[in-house]
Amino acid sequence: MPQLWALLALGCLRFCLTVNIQPQLASITFATNNPTLTTVALEKPLCIFDSSELLTGTYEVYLYVMADSASSRNASVQDGAKNPLSSTFQQTRGGRTGPYKAMAFDLTPCSDLPSLDAIGDVTQASEILNAYLVRVGKNSTCLWDPNFQDLCNPPLSAATAYRFKYVLVNMSTGLVQDQTLWSDPIRTNWPTPYSVIDTWPGRRSGSMIVITSILGSLSSFLLVGFAGAIILSFVDTGNSDGETTHDSQVIQETVPNPLGTSEPSYTSVNRGPPLDRAEV
Repeated sequence: MPQLWALLALGCLRFCLTVNIQPQLASITFATNNPTLTTVALEKPLCIFDSSELLTGTYEVYLYVMADSASSRNASVQDGAKNPLSSTFQQTRGGRTGPYKAMAFDLTPCSDLPSLDAIGDVTQASEILNAYLVRVGKNSTCLWDPNFQDLCNPPLSAATAYRFKYVLVNMSTGLVQDQTLWSDPIRTNWPTPYSVIDTWPGRRSGSMIVITSILGSLSSFLLVGFAGAIILSFVDTGNSDGETTHDSQVIQETVPNPLGTSEPSYTSVNRGPPLDRAEV
């Protein structure tokens, strides 16, 4: 943990001695996967603004976000009377038409920052990270939740460059007290192409997964068709014309019609003895 403290101390010293301050990406020590597809973790502006101001008044820090463009480097976040802008994500089309206010938070003076010695304690890690870092794009419900009341900080667009700015606002007057420069462009990650997806085991490509799925489905259809053919071969008992035949126990022979009669007559031939000769 001494290394972490030294890293933060050097960062604070860099900010305090630099006139032109810009928001910076969080150290990889705190955020190993940063940026992501839809979020960017930034260092809070610790030891940047005058500590005496923070101790003698009520202040908040506003974080503004804007998609990178030719005009974003010099975009203003206050009006002529030094009132901070209150534009939202929806009003600026996600920062494409101007900066929007994504977050507002209290700034802790350097002397009151929590010690990093307890960063390994899981019960205190979240509190410590919240004191040192902010995550832009962390709220996935504010755009559609009608009951959401806080500032909307929705996910960012993938593979898109953004700029960020911190503004110190005096809450007693509602006016901008101080501000940083816009950050350098920070781009969110590109989506991973399906052709390079690691599909352990076998490390197959995305196209191989699609082909394997198709072949698996085809074999199932062939198996069902083969089983159906076997069943039909057992139930087919008809002749070639599709008619069922059977042996009759009674044979009828046609006797020629006598002259002058119009109705045919039949003589029944029975394989057994005649009825009038049958023994009682």
